[in-house]
Amino acid sequence: MTPAPPGRSGPERPTPDQLRAAAGSTIDDVIGPGLAVLFCGINPGLWSGAVGRHFARPGNRFWKVLYGSGFTDQLLEPSQQDRLLEFGLGVTNLVERATATAAELAPDELRDGRGRLAEKVAWFHPGVVAVVGLGAFRTAFGRPRAGIGPQNVDLAGAAVWAVPNPSGLQARYQLDDLVATFAELRRAARTG
Repeated sequence: MTPAPPGRSGPERPTPDQLRAAAGSTIDDVIGPGLAVLFCGINPGLWSGAVGRHFARPGNRFWKVLYGSGFTDQLLEPSQQDRLLEFGLGVTNLVERATATAAELAPDELRDGRGRLAEKVAWFHPGVVAVVGLGAFRTAFGRPRAGIGPQNVDLAGAAVWAVPNPSGLQARYQLDDLVATFAELRRAARTG
């Protein structure tokens, strides 16, 4: 079975064959004009590619963190990703193609992704761009010593933040730490 077409629901639990078939697939952005925050992931994982939804893999804490930090007033599921627009939020990725891990991405892909991101920001004018994943931010923006939080970078007029990756594989950041960092971003972006 092939991955779900963009904008359509895929299987809730992809089979191993569906996961393999998702390699290289893409997911539509959740984006619109004038967002308060545009979250920019590294790239879709195979699970997300198979189901056509951002941050869809079980164990990814993105949706819990948005709710816990006050960005949303209820816990959304990946299948409800289009509702982010109601909250002035959106999601895109630095690299569009799905991979098993971000380690499969070349540094040039991340740097090229910054250019595509700048084009989207210039078109849609979000107030803040939050790059989800410090390592990806450092590579894409050429800032090897950057830390979590607001960055001294202008991206087509938007403020830029680096926030931790909420993947369940990132044990360094516990849920409470992620919620606190995202809540700081929410207060700075004046949402909620």
